[in-house]
Amino acid sequence: MLSSRRLARARWVQKTIGILAAEYLRFVNLTSRTVTVPGDIYERAGADLPVIVAMWHGQHFMAPFIKREGYKGKTLISRHRDGEMNAVAAEWLGIETIRGSGDHGSGFHRKGGVSAYFQMLEALAEGYNVALTADVPKVSRVAGPGIIRLARDSGRPIYPVALASSRRKVLDNWDRSAVNLPFSLIAGVVGDPVRVDADASDAELEAARQSLETALNAATERAYAIADGKIASGARG
Repeated sequence: MLSSRRLARARWVQKTIGILAAEYLRFVNLTSRTVTVPGDIYERAGADLPVIVAMWHGQHFMAPFIKREGYKGKTLISRHRDGEMNAVAAEWLGIETIRGSGDHGSGFHRKGGVSAYFQMLEALAEGYNVALTADVPKVSRVAGPGIIRLARDSGRPIYPVALASSRRKVLDNWDRSAVNLPFSLIAGVVGDPVRVDADASDAELEAARQSLETALNAATERAYAIADGKIASGARG
């Protein structure tokens, strides 16, 4: 008999789970009301396109639905087993994927990080918006240096994005993943862009990393406050 671990690695299982997850998220989106702050973010960001979209891990499940028709987008997804299912879900929802790890430690090359990095640079150069989670792997809500280097090397700004739903199930895992539930108020908050000069010094790179971390935390706090009815959004999407 197949072990549960071997079964989870089976391509047909990963594809089935990925498609079911995508359709579940589509149902959440269809049954929920979404507000976006600021409401004119696409107009504001127009001159900056393409951009790098940064999110916290575990808070990004509804991200495929922020993409508007006519805009090109790709997202970075790991090569881990769970990443296979996430990639199927993203592609089922119309988002192209770049496969590789965000790990900038000893596993960076082994997990396809170098290849993925150059694919992200190429995608941005071709006019794709690129979305990725900013956390250091397995360290929740601490922005890593990789996304800052991507901004420096591509010349594209980073837009911090937070998504929160009024109805959710928070998992007891490393990133406190929030599974969005149907019939919610979904709040999407976009912070001010973080820009990194091509000749930024190490100190300036670290300052940009801290700025992104602060901006993501602020956007996340505001998104949850709106979703939970603690503050008004002032905008509708």
